[in-house]
Amino acid sequence: MAGNVARKERETKPAQAPVSRPYKIEEQVGYLLRRAHQRASAIFQVTIGDPNITPTQYSSLVKLHEYTELSQNHLGRLVGMDKATMQGVVRRLKERRLVDSRPHPGDARRTLLSLTTEGHKLVTRLMVNGPAVSRETLKPLNAQEQRQLLELLSRVI
Repeated sequence: MAGNVARKERETKPAQAPVSRPYKIEEQVGYLLRRAHQRASAIFQVTIGDPNITPTQYSSLVKLHEYTELSQNHLGRLVGMDKATMQGVVRRLKERRLVDSRPHPGDARRTLLSLTTEGHKLVTRLMVNGPAVSRETLKPLNAQEQRQLLELLSRVI
């Protein structure tokens, strides 16, 4: 009987969990993406050609240059910004007189945005430096790794 009890205990005891590696924040995707973003932003600031333009402002200027005129909502979707962030970006660009706005003729709730003459001049000058930002950011990787990283990131977003 004692042998049966010991055997039952062995059968019902949970298997020991395999020894796992300790959690390391440095190996987590969010941490690595944040660090990569910090690096890319720092490179952007020293390379783009205007220390007063942020990456989100630059993206907005480039899209307005590409489309000529966009609603604020549509611009936000194109550059991947939420409504509140987009409002702040547009406000700062308008304060610098880089962007103009006007009411949408068919919908008073919407605002249409376009570049001013100064905005056109600035974005045209800055876009020349855009590829250098990407080159410098991706510099630690070889050409195949660069293509692979960009492809993988585009699948994640």
